[in-house]
Amino acid sequence: MEKTSTEAENPLRQGLRLERTPEPSTILIFGASGDLTRRKLVPALFRLARQNLLPGGFSILGTGRSRFSHEEFRRRMREAVDEFVSEPVDSNAWEHFSSGIFYTPTDLDDPQSLERLGGLLQEIDQGRGTSGNRLIYFSTPPSLYVPIARMLGSAGLNRSKGWTRVVVEKPFGHDLPSMQELNREILEVFSEEQVYRIDHYLGKETVQNILVLRFSNGIFEPLWNRRYIDHIQITAAESLGVEGRGGYFDQAGTLRDMIQNHLFQIFSLIAMEPPASLEASEVRDEKTKVIRAIRPFSPERVDQFAVRGQYGPGAVNGSPVPGYREEPGVAPESSADTYAAVKLLVDNWRWAGVPFYLRSAKCMPKRVTEVAVQFREAPHLLFEDSQPLEPNVLTLRIQPDEGITLRFGAKLPGQGFKIRTVNMDFRYGTSFGRKLPEAYERLLLDAMLGDSTLFARGDTVELCWRLLTPILEAWQAPAAHFPNYQAGSWGPKESGDFMKREGRRWSRL
Repeated sequence: MEKTSTEAENPLRQGLRLERTPEPSTILIFGASGDLTRRKLVPALFRLARQNLLPGGFSILGTGRSRFSHEEFRRRMREAVDEFVSEPVDSNAWEHFSSGIFYTPTDLDDPQSLERLGGLLQEIDQGRGTSGNRLIYFSTPPSLYVPIARMLGSAGLNRSKGWTRVVVEKPFGHDLPSMQELNREILEVFSEEQVYRIDHYLGKETVQNILVLRFSNGIFEPLWNRRYIDHIQITAAESLGVEGRGGYFDQAGTLRDMIQNHLFQIFSLIAMEPPASLEASEVRDEKTKVIRAIRPFSPERVDQFAVRGQYGPGAVNGSPVPGYREEPGVAPESSADTYAAVKLLVDNWRWAGVPFYLRSAKCMPKRVTEVAVQFREAPHLLFEDSQPLEPNVLTLRIQPDEGITLRFGAKLPGQGFKIRTVNMDFRYGTSFGRKLPEAYERLLLDAMLGDSTLFARGDTVELCWRLLTPILEAWQAPAAHFPNYQAGSWGPKESGDFMKREGRRWSRL
């Protein structure tokens, strides 16, 4: 067994010790030969180590059906870090980091492989001083979540002499019944406090900044209600198509893949009441309360609250794009939604009468995720000679070009009162002069620290599925006219009509 280097010998821990350093631990990754581990998990962990945010003795144990030696797995992870970490990789730093990387193959039906897994975890605890602290990451297809959980329970690996936590990737269920069954199975093995349902959107700096914008600035919170806000739009547009995931996406669709988790989580941060503190339980309680206050969708009136679409052939950024039904793995008559928009009404004192519009789509003209808070118009226009002004809008850009923009009217220089709409901009890159950390860096570190603030709670996930079930059921019938928008456009005509009926329009992105 390889020994832990002393802190003085560790090139990754030289310099100032940072406050948020977790206890020594091992991250056990199921599905470690897969794409998520290569692209996100190990590069994020290496970046954390390079910032002195991981403790001495921190270890990675990869497992899966593929058969690698420790050295083979380390070599594959070095290739991943070289590819997905933008900064040059220091050889000494990598050598120290990789000394804590191990691999063992596991067959869920083979008791001996489970014994080897448990034995190797104990060796790591003893040799590297991780004290039985374990973060178990399900980086596998969702169909394996329950078998892995049962296996961990039967092998006694759901508990240890230290802490044990499990990170579960989305999708957490395919619909309400499957979510409830998955939750029941996992909670038979782990307690709710041990389960961290990850949503990488919540790890983005600009999503976390929603809390700071609202609750640390006296100018915003007094306006954050139905008296001053006309409506709020939350958009997640992707310029790419299904990118080889046609088989998965054809069973999911945008409503399940994006709105049920990512956009509902952003909505909850925008609409929640101020928590009593930033303790995880307080923040999650307020997020759950506001989702519970959403008015349920009536099955017979789904068309008044939701719009779906599917892209046909077109062009994005000048490059031709095939229609969704021509993508590999997609059924020729598929009615999967690649565009989905829903209108939420929140029945509480703060938001009564203020609609929230959530939309997400593939093959849009550009990739952008943002929140647009549109304020009510001035009650009386004094400047009669001016052109009609655009409403004031506060835009929170989540990706790319992360930042905040406030749109307001200003007088043009010269005689008279000619007014033009102008923007006041804040950009993370120019204001702070540093690259934003990847979402997985923050979320992995929080999971090791036992901070569940940015992870979804089981009851919250169930509420989201329960709300969307009437829409999903109504959309089970084949769409009458798919495809209904061209790749490279901003979506179907029905979506624009959906907004026009209410005297509104989608924000220009």
